[in-house]
Amino acid sequence: MADALLFNPRTYDPAHFDPETRRLLRATVDWFEERGKRRIIEDYRTRAWLGDFLAFAAKEGLFATFLTPAGEAGDHADKRWDTARIAALNEILGFYGLDYWYAWQVTILGLGPVWQSDNAAARARAAELLDQGEVFAFGLSEKAHGADIYSTDMLLTPDGDGGFRATGSKYYIGNGNAAGLVSVFGRRTDVEGPEGYVFFAADSRHPAYHLVKNVVDSSKFVSEFRLEEYPVAEADVLHTGRAAFDAALNTVNVGKFNLCTASIGICEHAMYEAVTHAQNRILYGRPVTAFPHVRRELTDAYVRLAGMKLFSDRAVDYFRTAGPDDRRYLLFNPMTKMKVTTEGEKVIDLMWDVIAAKGFEKDNYFAQAAVEIRGLPKLEGTVHVNLALILKFLRNHLLDPVDHPAVPTRLDAADDAFLFRQGPARGLGSVRFHDWRPAFDAYDRLPNVARFREQADALCDFVRTAAPDEAQSRDLDLLLAVGQLFALVVHAQLVLEQAALTGLDEDVLDELFAVLVRDFSGYAVELHGKDSASGAQQDWALGAVRRPVVDEARTGRVWARVEALSGAYEMKP
Repeated sequence: MADALLFNPRTYDPAHFDPETRRLLRATVDWFEERGKRRIIEDYRTRAWLGDFLAFAAKEGLFATFLTPAGEAGDHADKRWDTARIAALNEILGFYGLDYWYAWQVTILGLGPVWQSDNAAARARAAELLDQGEVFAFGLSEKAHGADIYSTDMLLTPDGDGGFRATGSKYYIGNGNAAGLVSVFGRRTDVEGPEGYVFFAADSRHPAYHLVKNVVDSSKFVSEFRLEEYPVAEADVLHTGRAAFDAALNTVNVGKFNLCTASIGICEHAMYEAVTHAQNRILYGRPVTAFPHVRRELTDAYVRLAGMKLFSDRAVDYFRTAGPDDRRYLLFNPMTKMKVTTEGEKVIDLMWDVIAAKGFEKDNYFAQAAVEIRGLPKLEGTVHVNLALILKFLRNHLLDPVDHPAVPTRLDAADDAFLFRQGPARGLGSVRFHDWRPAFDAYDRLPNVARFREQADALCDFVRTAAPDEAQSRDLDLLLAVGQLFALVVHAQLVLEQAALTGLDEDVLDELFAVLVRDFSGYAVELHGKDSASGAQQDWALGAVRRPVVDEARTGRVWARVEALSGAYEMKP
């Protein structure tokens, strides 16, 4: 019997979506399954460009249907920007190979500045290019500055006819080899300060667009390109001034959310391989899974993966319900980029410790999973960047809740139009949140949820009585330890909300919280050891350490779910 928590191509039926969405998702699964494991792995090993996949997507209208907002869809009723089905496709593409997901993901980023623009002609052009099966690119990062958009060296010089000539380089630009439209960020040479920023549309096929190289050894074409006197007409300008800056950050809010569900897909495929191998590997006369440490590692991996899915699914609801007066998604977005993706690394590591050398074999999916899972936490700045962002919400979230209407599960066929009119990318300190405690109250009967609640309450006491002082607020090393503790509380909250909405098996939930209790204790000990931690903070840290509540029967029931994954899915050769 298939595990309802995990994606399994053999049983996948996204019946909660509309008919065309179901058709496209199932068609994508079938395309990969027909291609087969050997071909997919060989394409990965030989760094083959994804032309066959993009041809399939173009034929089916996959990108055009999923990535065209309803306002640009004309009479195509199935086209809309629907975060729920975008997340579903992320998971599928991650399951079969991150290279496929990457071409899709950077297309999303490239479209962000366009769909936010008031330039109707550019929007219409983008919609037409999607219909033609084109991919897009997001020209933001530079070799010297990374994503430091304050320091861009892409310079636009007025040409005297109302347009510009653009000269400069961009680096780490996915799809830069093939994009029909590249959204490029630069600045004018004749205007100082933020008012000089410009986002404009370029074509990778133009003679003034020079593709330098693929900067990675991969099927993912992560390009360096250079513009030399590239003509930018008024019709190519997407944003100017502060709006260009906001478009860059708001695009990241929309597009980098996809990192979490790609990570989930990778972990799911790897888990089928790992459990099947371990269950059938005989060592010292016994299956590997007979050893207690192996059972613990695989069980921990399973419940961590369940937590990743629960958090990400619930975060989708907040994205889809967002509006000018509800910007809670601005916390849950860096959480998906940082917390879910680093959980993915832990899941892979736990399984790799079990299967050992098997994880290197070239005929398995796991070998690429072990490599690709590392990239996701690093594709949007770093873990540290996102933790620093998460910390901006700490006090309001923990200590100062307000009333918000309850957010339902959002699987309806609606267009998420607000994501392209988010407004100025500032004011994070004013974002307010609903009370996190009721989600815990609903499960206070579960011993490890109750124990983690003690730790969450203790963190509130820390913020009230032992928060970093002015000098410590400049010690990012100490602050990041606090950020990890806060991230755990936010993660746990959304997991519990989604568990209540889906009727999650309580054994799985309590086993997951046993892991979270250990995690919180670990980060508390880390905080205790920081050079600048005060005596009060050190005392608090040791006082927040808890031992999970052990229940061998519960753990045994969860292990039975893990054991049942053996042979549940294997991709055809």
